[in-house]
Amino acid sequence: MMINDPNPPERHYSLETVKANEEIAKKFFEIEKETLAIRNFKDFFERLLFLIEDKFAVPHVWLSIVNGSEISHVLESLESSDLLKKRLNLIGKSTFLQLVNNAAVPILVNEDLKPYYRLLPHRKKYFVKSLAIAPLVYEDELIGSLNLGDYSASRFEPSMDIFFLSQLAVKTSICLSNITAHEKLNYLATRDSLTDLMNRREFDRMIKEEFQKAGTGGRHLSLLLIDCNDLKAVNESYGYTCGDAMLIYAATQIVKTVHRDGFVFRLAGDQFAVLIPGGSAKTISAILKRLHGLFVQYPLLYGSESIPISISCGVSSTADIDTSTAVSLLEKAVRSLYETKRQASALQPSVS
Repeated sequence: MMINDPNPPERHYSLETVKANEEIAKKFFEIEKETLAIRNFKDFFERLLFLIEDKFAVPHVWLSIVNGSEISHVLESLESSDLLKKRLNLIGKSTFLQLVNNAAVPILVNEDLKPYYRLLPHRKKYFVKSLAIAPLVYEDELIGSLNLGDYSASRFEPSMDIFFLSQLAVKTSICLSNITAHEKLNYLATRDSLTDLMNRREFDRMIKEEFQKAGTGGRHLSLLLIDCNDLKAVNESYGYTCGDAMLIYAATQIVKTVHRDGFVFRLAGDQFAVLIPGGSAKTISAILKRLHGLFVQYPLLYGSESIPISISCGVSSTADIDTSTAVSLLEKAVRSLYETKRQASALQPSVS
């Protein structure tokens, strides 16, 4: 048996074996039933790891994912999951394929475990004496493994039947394919096709969500609106392809400047938005200073042309008295943006 009693009796009768297998099959069915309908990676893996650990009394259950595989990029983004931070290990492809003998066949190990320590999450020491390794497949390619570790050397002996472990690997792999397809569709629905930033639809959802969090969490939420002032002129002088290049360049620089402080969106045309949870006036001021300085120092290089980029910004915060709703937060940022553009226009010399 793949997952058996951690303290099995020395003798097994045929009837006892049948009953034990029925019990294992029942538990696997319960796991499948609870995870099959989940359509996002975070909830799926959190639930799967917990259920295996709970139903089979396995002390350590974790994931090893091949670094660079399509699914690894998804899992790296799951920073909101404290569980996956502790239970996920990204491993080099050649190292992983060597450990699993380049095959999608489950492995049971209870001797010479040192090479398999490379499957462990970083900075984790489980002190296990036996391992069950279930390779995972996505689009006919090995992309990682679901790993089970026990303190008993007899828990996962190489001579044991791997039928149930194989079934677990196959069904998990199928779920990965289904979730990946769903995540791709969701990604396309929430992203701007030109800049790959989150789109207006996602902004409308997140500003409400973050505003509510700010209200209950006792922290402020800031909103920064950014306009690229020269898009129309660039389109007219250099063509729309150059205008697109400018928007992509601007989006890249805004993301680099904001980094982990907030969420960046392309709302429409030449307008971007940045939501900054917990952003203080000092944080906003620093971001604005870096952005203005960056675009002045590093213009867009398009072919042989060096094209300067100027921006206008509007700011609002829940710290302001008149921002009692997400809508008012956006409206104040819009007014602030228009005022900034008005002041800039007034400073330009008139042409007589």
